[in-house]
Formats: sequence, C-alpha cells, structure tokens
Amino acid sequence: MAQEARAVAKYVRMSPTKVRRVMGLIRGKDVLKAMDILKFTPNIASEPLTKVLKSAAANHMDRFGTDPEELHISACFADGGPVLKRVQPRAMGRAYRILKRTSHITIVVSEKPPTMRRTPSARPAASRPTEHQHSH
Repeated sequence: MAQEARAVAKYVRMSPTKVRRVMGLIRGKDVLKAMDILKFTPNIASEPLTKVLKSAAANHMDRFGTDPEELHISACFADGGPVLKRVQPRAMGRAYRILKRTSHITIVVSEKPPTMRRTPSARPAASRPTEHQHSH
C-alpha cells in the first residue's frame, strides 16, 4: 500500500463550488508545484487550500520522513458542510433566504510513483501511411 497522509480543514466559510474551481488547478500535481500555483492564484480559496496542502505535506514528512520534492497530491476534494441560513427582507413583506455555505476541504498526499523513462528508440514507430501506401 502506498504511504499517504491527509489533512482536513472543516467548516471553512466558503462555498464548495468556489473551492473546487481552484482545486482543479492543483489536482494530481507535485506538492511544490501546487504551492507555487496557489501562491499566484488570485482566488480567495487559494488561502485555505495552501494551509491544508502544507499541513498534509507536513503530516507525511512527520510520519514517513519524506522530502517535499518527492510528494504529489493523490486526492483532493471539497465537500459541503453545514449551511448557515439567513433572511434578507424584501419589498411588500417578503423575505428571501440567503445561504451561507461552508466547506470541508480534504487533501491527500503520497510519494510520487517511480517514473519509467522511455528512450526514443523504445517508442513505437508512428503509424503514418507512407506515400506508396496511398491508393487513389
């Protein structure tokens, strides 16, 4: 089984949809590359995501003593938390409901799988038809 560590931030006062939009940028990336992406992403959701990612990487380093360069994000998701319901008064005695959503953010990091480098000679030849194979 692959060694993995996780970190969870619960009750983050942000809509899960907004968190998922930024989360799509870092899914499956290396931890250090994901940190750089989050640092330069202008969305407000990048702040809690950075905290959770740092925590997950620190958890993995504490448990298994791995370098951060060897870690990648193996899973990340944002689930909906409890919804705070508020009321906005409207004209003629009506009231509109305002939903203030919360998120539970989870990030799982694990060691990168050993990559198999393919040499150019090992690649299969492209299956392009040559000139003499065309019959018109």
